[in-house]
Amino acid sequence: MSQITILLLYLLAAVAFAMSRLPRFGEWVQASVIAAFAFGAAGVVTHGVYLNTEIYTDSGLILSISSTMSLVGLQLALIALLGAIVPTLRGMTAGLLLLAALITIPFGTQAAAAVSSDLTWQIEAHILISIFSYGLLAVGAIVAVYALIQDKRLRSGRLASGNHLFAPLETTEKLLFGVASAGFVGLLLSVVSGFAFIENLFAQHLAHKTALSLLALLMFGTLVAGRQFAGWRGKRAVYLYLMGFITLCLAYFGSRFILEEILGRSWS
Repeated sequence: MSQITILLLYLLAAVAFAMSRLPRFGEWVQASVIAAFAFGAAGVVTHGVYLNTEIYTDSGLILSISSTMSLVGLQLALIALLGAIVPTLRGMTAGLLLLAALITIPFGTQAAAAVSSDLTWQIEAHILISIFSYGLLAVGAIVAVYALIQDKRLRSGRLASGNHLFAPLETTEKLLFGVASAGFVGLLLSVVSGFAFIENLFAQHLAHKTALSLLALLMFGTLVAGRQFAGWRGKRAVYLYLMGFITLCLAYFGSRFILEEILGRSWS
């Protein structure tokens, strides 16, 4: 029941934020914004309470695919509400909340998902940094898709009312590279802490997860360096970002799906 409530609150907030950016609902802008923040805040609080009871148990942390994605969804919703403080970003906020709503829907099993309660603080920090970094980069993926859609609409001359859902393209690109830089730092810390605190990382059954994570790190590092030193922008930079994000998805969720749904094991 809690998941349905979270889903509905996020959907209502997304619709209200989108309405606040569309000219046809101009007379309802203030009411839409107030309702959007109210629904969004209620969704975040409900989501946080739900995850606190689902993830932290007497037997340890529950980090199945579903619970991890839900945790990322909470992070997306929080970032969305912070971004909504800027009026031009409220259309993008609607997209982030829509994604947060979708990934709260449970799927898969909880089998072999409990992580030992004897984890050291270093391993717990590694796990939290990894999830935080993935959440940041997921936000960037949504921003990248927005940038592609906006660029296509501008090139085709499709200047419809729906363009009000998009921030200016330059603002979108700056946001994308800001998220990419923060996500790269987080991912770097995640990889470094993994090598520092997890013994025989390549000898475990998730050596391919490590390899894909390193490849994603290289892609994001190349993107950040290209932006900083060569002024990269446009489709080339956006496509490289999306390739890095897809690689990271395969590294984490692809491995988790094979282990939990097919092999019935936990990565830890």
